[in-house]
Amino acid sequence: MSFSLDQFRLDGKTAIVTGAGGRGNSIGRSYALGLAAAGAAVVVADINGAGAQAVAEEIIAGGGKAIGIAADISSKESVSVMADGAISAFGGIDILVNNAALMAELGHLAAADISLEEWNRIMNVNVTGALICAQAVIPAMRRRGGGRIVNQVSGGAFPAASIYGISKLALLGLTTTLARQLGREGIAVNAIAPGNVTSDAGRQLTPDDSPFIKFLEMSVAMRVRGTPDELVGTLLLLCSHAGAWITGQVIHVDGGWILRP
Repeated sequence: MSFSLDQFRLDGKTAIVTGAGGRGNSIGRSYALGLAAAGAAVVVADINGAGAQAVAEEIIAGGGKAIGIAADISSKESVSVMADGAISAFGGIDILVNNAALMAELGHLAAADISLEEWNRIMNVNVTGALICAQAVIPAMRRRGGGRIVNQVSGGAFPAASIYGISKLALLGLTTTLARQLGREGIAVNAIAPGNVTSDAGRQLTPDDSPFIKFLEMSVAMRVRGTPDELVGTLLLLCSHAGAWITGQVIHVDGGWILRP
């Protein structure tokens, strides 16, 4: 079979995107809109239910299929409701994008001083939450004969120099572990590591005049900042038949911040 651009299409697929409704200009929103544009029915999930519904309505207004669901990814019960809602609305689950995370809220916490309660709160969302979501959708993917899981990690994990970076490095470990365990069942598990993105959260954490942006200006090969939409092409590759032979990988979309062989 020769290659065709149709291999990037997601018609007939159902995708869940977590953290897709919390902020107006966000990576999660761009992911949800991009998957819908490729033909997928999208479950827009966010702890902010009103925000999730707003993005779902945006997709529907553009001719796509979507529902919004309020979901707390650190709660197994809430995630179970999310997965059941996807199956009830669209008949199954093919794609999970684990995008929800604590980031801008964390500021610049020092590992040497962080309380155990705060540490556990961050890991419960950024790492355990992704596992809970994966466990909730894997049975539905098995019934479909395969699926795609894409975890959102970060350039800030290479190497980890913050609590957020530590959580994303742990999520990368979950990515490779699940990829090894699920590959023979047709479930591919990969990660995207964004660089510094002009989302609302990204600008809140690292304003244009921040020392970190000044550092990136001296070290990044291309542009220091990218837009949320510039991550969507990589997501579509990993979620579609075009990327069917890719698993256990992290793809850096960062303008050449993290340069890896």
